[in-house]
Amino acid sequence: MRVAFFGGTFDPIHRGHLAIASAAADAFALDHVLFAPVGRQPLKSEGVIASFSDRLAMTTLGVAFTGEPRFTVSSIDAPRCDGTHNFTVDTLEALAREYENAALFAVTGADSFLTLRKWRSASRLLALAEWIVVSRPEFPLTPAFLDRPEFVPLALTPEQRERIHLLTDVHEEVSATDLRRRLATGDPCTGLLAPAVASYIQSHHLYR
Repeated sequence: MRVAFFGGTFDPIHRGHLAIASAAADAFALDHVLFAPVGRQPLKSEGVIASFSDRLAMTTLGVAFTGEPRFTVSSIDAPRCDGTHNFTVDTLEALAREYENAALFAVTGADSFLTLRKWRSASRLLALAEWIVVSRPEFPLTPAFLDRPEFVPLALTPEQRERIHLLTDVHEEVSATDLRRRLATGDPCTGLLAPAVASYIQSHHLYR
């Protein structure tokens, strides 16, 4: 079995997130993609706008809209009781125990992956899961991506490089930050959000 962890703020979940998951599932023959909203991200200074419960609910609605049987929503990255940050290495450790006989993958954007050396236990992250790094409009991917200066301090071994896969054919130019700005002005962002997600945002007066 091939299982992928797809974490993020999902604030809110949008068409781009769903396109990434679909492309990754097809390209790497994934059996399950776990959408997991994060409780408290250590490297995101701006924080999130919606509560974890609202983001989990919107993610559930967005995933249900796809009707994709390979997609599942998980609360494994829920806020910690002590209020501390959620670290990806801890989440992947938990998933490795839960799916001990599965091949474990992690899906992330190229911009986020560029900060890998700042993540807790970077080498352990690369050992726990194979990584699917997705192109972003501002970060087109080429075979030289792993030779960028950001990765030099990590001294990636050939074995580690083989566990990092580049997904270059996703071209959804959707920004959650831009969506929140538009939603704040009353723009329903039709076509960028699943209808049930748009309705949830309106009925719960989010981003206003």
